[in-house]
Amino acid sequence: MDGDHEKARRANEQKPLWQRMSWLVLIWGASVLALGIVAWLLRLAMNAAGLAAP
Repeated sequence: MDGDHEKARRANEQKPLWQRMSWLVLIWGASVLALGIVAWLLRLAMNAAGLAAP
């Protein structure tokens, strides 16, 4: 098990910084988009139930 973990760690260290940062930005953007979709769906459901902001 430790050998696999060590290989993954070494492979990650060899990747350039821009590539590692682009993964971080991609995951962050996807999570923000998912949260926006959930908020939009909740708002749709609330409006359908007759609830609205004052």
